[in-house]
Amino acid sequence: MASGWAKEGAVQEQIDSTVEDALKRARDQLPVGVSLTHCEECDAAIPEARREALPGVRLCVACQSELDKQQSVSGGYNRRGSKDSQLR
Repeated sequence: MASGWAKEGAVQEQIDSTVEDALKRARDQLPVGVSLTHCEECDAAIPEARREALPGVRLCVACQSELDKQQSVSGGYNRRGSKDSQLR
């Protein structure tokens, strides 16, 4: 169903693009390398189970939770909207 100036399937392409961007952002934030034994921020010990479950971990659970809260504040504004949708 094309609407206005948008080509067929443009809405689905926009949705797919938004999901791909979110996945890339999430993958880029995954830790890599050797896990630390102590948190970078507060120097608390990182449990071995956490280090094994998430290779490359650098923060304890409390510090990681706080970082996640700060990062979730950023909005999910889609900059790839078509000109047609911007003119409405």
